[in-house]
Amino acid sequence: MSVVLEQLTRTTKFTSALDIPVEFIEKNVKLRGKLCHITEKGLEVEHVPISLPFLSSLQRKWQSNGVLLVRLAGVELTPNAMVWLQEELKPAQMMWFQLLGREDLVLDCLILVNKGRFFSVCLNEEILRQGLGKTTRIEGLHHDSPLYWKLHKRLLQAELKALKKNKGIWKEESYFEKLRDHISNNKFVQKLKQFGTHMCYLLFLSTM
Repeated sequence: MSVVLEQLTRTTKFTSALDIPVEFIEKNVKLRGKLCHITEKGLEVEHVPISLPFLSSLQRKWQSNGVLLVRLAGVELTPNAMVWLQEELKPAQMMWFQLLGREDLVLDCLILVNKGRFFSVCLNEEILRQGLGKTTRIEGLHHDSPLYWKLHKRLLQAELKALKKNKGIWKEESYFEKLRDHISNNKFVQKLKQFGTHMCYLLFLSTM
């Protein structure tokens, strides 16, 4: 099965998210692509299969056209993030996108771009490091999977760097406001609040 997947990765061009086999999503396969457009819904990417040079010209003759809509998994983008992406990414820039999930025609991915010959950057993490987004649930991965928490931890660490340096959205809030929001959004604190409200209601009923 793994041999078949490898062959498909090398030779098959996907022009729609629905064309990608479920096994690719489940195994979090990395695909190569070329940037076409940056939109509010995500990056429009043309899938570029890995192939031998002498086969490339033959493949282009029969492969269909179309783009994949790729969303940065685990990141809630701000409007400034769109501006940053347009400044940082070159037209037709090559990139790798690791499949994490699929929602209709949208792919949730980790997106990697090369910076120099030996260095690559994960756009999901870099946007958080710049303070241009906030971490969200990684769609497509099970909450209790090791991969989910591994990636979520990386994203949180990137976000924490921006918070400590007061970059982007974090420089707009005071430390007290950030701390207050962080505490109020904590699930454990929310459960304590719910428990306290419930107890007050029970006490009120007992006095009637």
